[in-house]
This record gives sequence, C-alpha cells and structure tokens, in this order.
Amino acid sequence: MTSSHKKSPDSLRSARWFKPDDLRSFGHRSRAMQLGLGPEDWVGKPVIAIINTWSDINPCHTHFKQRVEDVKRGILQAGGMPLELPALSLAEAFVRPSPMLYRNLLAMETEELIRSHPIDGAVLMGGCDKTTPGLVMGALSAGVPFVYLPAGPMLRGNWNGKVLGSGSDAWKYWDERRAGKITEVQWLEVEAGIARTHGTCMTMGTAATMMGIAEALGLTLPGASSIPAADANHTRMSAACGRRIVEMVWEDLTPSCVLTRKSFENAIAVAMAMGCSTNAIIHLVAMSRRAGPACTITLDDFDAASRKVPVIANIRPSGSTYLMEDFYYAGGMPALMHNMSQHLHVDQMTINGKTVGDNIASAKVHNDDVIRSLDNPLYKEGALAVLRGNLAPDGAVIKPSACEPRFLKHTGRAIVFDSYPDMKLAVDDENLDVTADDILVLRNAGPKGGPGMPEWGMLPIPTKLVKQGVRDMIRLSDSRMSGTSYGACILHAAPESYIGGPLALVKTGDMISVDVPNRSLHLEISDEEFAKRKAQWQPAPARYERGYGWMFSKHILQANEGCDFDFLETTFGAPVKEPAIY
Repeated sequence: MTSSHKKSPDSLRSARWFKPDDLRSFGHRSRAMQLGLGPEDWVGKPVIAIINTWSDINPCHTHFKQRVEDVKRGILQAGGMPLELPALSLAEAFVRPSPMLYRNLLAMETEELIRSHPIDGAVLMGGCDKTTPGLVMGALSAGVPFVYLPAGPMLRGNWNGKVLGSGSDAWKYWDERRAGKITEVQWLEVEAGIARTHGTCMTMGTAATMMGIAEALGLTLPGASSIPAADANHTRMSAACGRRIVEMVWEDLTPSCVLTRKSFENAIAVAMAMGCSTNAIIHLVAMSRRAGPACTITLDDFDAASRKVPVIANIRPSGSTYLMEDFYYAGGMPALMHNMSQHLHVDQMTINGKTVGDNIASAKVHNDDVIRSLDNPLYKEGALAVLRGNLAPDGAVIKPSACEPRFLKHTGRAIVFDSYPDMKLAVDDENLDVTADDILVLRNAGPKGGPGMPEWGMLPIPTKLVKQGVRDMIRLSDSRMSGTSYGACILHAAPESYIGGPLALVKTGDMISVDVPNRSLHLEISDEEFAKRKAQWQPAPARYERGYGWMFSKHILQANEGCDFDFLETTFGAPVKEPAIY
C-alpha cells in the first residue's frame, strides 16, 4: 500500500461482510464462492459496484452492455473486485407518463443498492436524462467514493443530406409536416435518420447538459462527458473509470471530500456557458440538497450566474448549426471550461485527485465557432433566466437564448388549457380564436398535477398559425420541456396550479406581461380580483390513491426545491447507519 492510501484492507467497508470468523460471514463467503469467486477475488481488495442503467428499451444506453465489461476490466487491472448491479433504466423516449416521476425512485434504488451490499466504491453508468441526477443523488446519500460514467452523445443524424439534431429537428419538421410541406413518406425518412447510433441526444438537451454538469462538478474523469458513445475513446474512458474508482477507495475520496458549494457554483456557470437545458435547474438544485446544507443552491444562484456568464457553446438548440459531436472535436468540456475559467473556482477538487485548474490547464479549442471566447459569445447572457411575480412567486424559468427576441418583453392575452388533451385538441382546431401575440397557458402539469411534471412545456403552435408561418409564441406552464426544445416557453411556474398556485387562477382573456430583462411575470388583474379567484379555487381529484404514485404525490417537493422527496433530503432525520450484520 502506498503512502497516499488512507484505507487499510481491514478498514474496507466490504470487510464487514467478508472478514469476520463467524457464521454470518461464512454465509457471505460461501455464497460468493457459489458465484464462482474465491478468497483471492475479495481478500484485501475493494469491492466496486457498477450501477448499470442498461436495458433493452433504452436506446441511449445500448452500448452499456459492452461498456460494463470495459469498466470491469479497469477494476480488475487496478486490483479491485467488480460487481454489476442493474438499476432502473428510465428510457426517456418510452417511460410514461414521465421519467421524472421515477427519477427519485432511481435515486432511492441507487442509495440502497450501495448501502445494503458489501460495496466500497461505485461506478455510476448513466446519461439518458434522469439517470444522471438519479444516480448521483442516490450515491451522494450513500456516501461512498464514486465515479460517474457518462453514456455520451450519439453521432449526428441525417436526412437527404441535411444534418439532423435529435429533438430540435423533430419539433421543427413536425411543424413543417403540420403545415403540409412534408409528406408522410418523407416523415418516415426523418424518423429513420434522426437517431442512427447508440448514445444520448446529440443536441445540448438534458442528457448532454447533465453529463456536462457532472463533469463540471468534478464527478467524471476530465473530458469524459462529451466523448461520443460510438467513439473508441469512450471504451478507453470506461476502463479508466474502473481503474480510478479503485484508487479512490484506497484514498478514501468520498463525495464530501470533493463537493463544496464552489463545486455547484462551477456547475451553474458551466451550465450557462453550455446553453443548458432548463431541466438543469431542477436536477442541480436536487443534487446540491443531497450534498448537504453547505452545498445547497437556489434559483437565485442560477439567475445571478445568468447575468454574468454568456453562452459560448454554439450547439443546437441555442445555436443553429453544430451538435455534440462537433463540440467534442472542438475540444469538449475541458476546452469550454478553459475559455470561461475566469468564472470558475479553479482550485476546486475533482475525483481524479486534481483541481479543476489542473484538469483544464492544457485544454485547447480547435474550432472557435463551436466553442466561442467570452468576448464573442453566442448569447451575451446565460442560458436561463428566472422570472418572478404574482404568477410565479417561487419562480419560473425561461431559456432566452432559444426564443425569438421580441418575446423577451411582451404582453399578451392568455388562452388557458386545464389539461394536455384539451390543449392538443384545441390547437388543431383551425377555428381557434388565437393570434401569434397571445400566450398559451397549460396548467395542472407540475410535479403533482402532471403527474411527474411531464415535458409538455413546449406547447405546439396552433395549426392555423403554423400555416401562416408562425414558429414561435409565448407558452406558459408549470411543466418542463425537453432540453432539445426551443422557443419562448416559460416553465416550472411555482407553486404549481394543481395545489392552488397562481397559474390556477388565470382565465382566458386575461393579460399576462413577460419582462425577461427585469425578470418579471405578472398577471394583469387587481389584487382584489386575485384574492377573489383564490377564495373560489377548488382542488382537483387526487391523481393516485395507491402505490408508488400515491407516495410520490405525498412527498414530492416543488420545482424550485428540486422535486426530490422530502424524506430523502439530507436534512430529513438522522443519517442512516450502516446495515446491521448479525
């Protein structure tokens, strides 16, 4: 054992299971031998959990079936013992009503998988939107050393020689089809061409955002978050994760040794520079609260950063041309962080045992149109803005870099929908009384009302307006939207309408004022009328009366609080003790 090692073999957590000379440990050892293992596999060696979110229905993680073997190879090379522990896959494209309903379930599973097994450290394999925060939240609560292994983006899409970006171009071409400009046959060609390899969305959607945030927090190996899934460098990175986690166990490099409030401030700054998904706010707030009170961030921290840190990653949907593959070739996350280093705490520790400054010191930008300099930004302010007012006293979120500038300061007539099905029917009605200056309002789509806060916030432009050439208008809701989406969408209005938040009080015909520069969102009615409507409001029927959904509804926090379960936060109750072994 080297002098840098703080752990001895006898102090390994797994030794509690394997070392004692008693009947219970006999059971552990004999059953390990039933698996084909022997004492040489575990004696004096860290046991490493590989929390793998692979499944047959998650296209973003198709390659994890092989990558887990690469991780095992790295663990074995470093003298550890690997144990693959499958976890919820949470395939964004297939899980309904919303994968967000199950993010906290993955977090619970991750925490308990680690705590209940003889685990000394963990490699977390994720990438598809909710898997990054779910895995990290659970591992933070478990408290053992861990490395996050990002799935990586897929390669660019293609249709008729045009480069396609997942999500962003789906919305774009769907409107063209609704306008009658794309045939059914052409639409099938778009479907076949938009997602051609394994990996996550290759736009700067929620997956790319959260993988980048994990790197900015210092929870990945340097440069890991932007490697395309199909690139051989991803295979090598996976093995390197296996080697590094064994070293981290011996070094006793737990999350509490790495993460401080400065880590989360770095993550916020990087998120702004990336042109991040609006979902970043919810997930990063939740992750910070799992890291403890000293690390906790709020919506105000995001808004403060948005005033200082410009968008310098020219990636769709904030940008119009480039995708994550281009971002990687241009230098990836280390290069972006190098260009914005004046906004970072470069002395912050990371999981490779070096500081942020050390990790980005030699990074270079190879295409300065993809990764811009601070004095030549894509957008002069950050990616997100937090709005407040009588419609969202606890905040609402907009992505100014992805909407038409004329909507940054706008007053329009509200057209209100109480449910997504009602809205869907109405927008296809060519007799709908609507103009491009109106504001579409969707309510009962938040954490409890959705349920699970689905990605409904990019309400479709009414068909009659699409045919007139309209491609953006203000849309307001208490739901989320895909990070691949774009447009003047105001999201996460808190508190949500389902529990009586102000959005529940809006009526069709009301005037709503939006002022992004001044961070304001206001319903133009008198205080007296507001109070009258509040007194008349009646709660909707419960969404669930049993099962996981019932538990979710009872314990989910609001969007501004990160949508974690109240009983999972660090501040809820005493720390969980190690499991008893009798």
